[in-house]
Amino acid sequence: MVIVFQSVVELAGVLACCGFRHATAAGTPSGVEDLQAGRFPAIPADMTLETERPPGPRLRIRIHFSEAEMMGPGKAELLERIARTGSIAAAGREMGMSYKRAWMLIETLNAMFRAPVVESTRGGPGGGGAVLTGTGQQVLALFRAFEAQAATAGAGPLAEMQALMRDIPGGK
Repeated sequence: MVIVFQSVVELAGVLACCGFRHATAAGTPSGVEDLQAGRFPAIPADMTLETERPPGPRLRIRIHFSEAEMMGPGKAELLERIARTGSIAAAGREMGMSYKRAWMLIETLNAMFRAPVVESTRGGPGGGGAVLTGTGQQVLALFRAFEAQAATAGAGPLAEMQALMRDIPGGK
């Protein structure tokens, strides 16, 4: 089974949650300590990840806390991109959505949790910006950890189900 990560930030978050470390340019470990201290691990700007989709099934999880309160891969990706770009508008643009749509999703997330997940400052001569709060970092890390654990736990039944599928061109 293959787990596909949409971004380097997503991959690093899951790896940090699972106890993996990466070395910085200076050779010092980072990631796990940052997560344990409530800071999302820094992702080196030059790190890249192939995002080509492998053949086979993919697991996409959406958690419904209530009819209007959900957390899924789209909101998680938006949080990751905000963490990386420092901007709600830039994160939305990267995902092909309007600023208004991105802002509405962040407002929904901020209202869902006891503390805001994103804090923003207004634009102006110095420019505005947005950052994930400690709660936002924790929500994102917990969601990605939940996804990874669900994928691991479901690998056996998923493989059995896939084995029952009819042959399709190019494999199963």
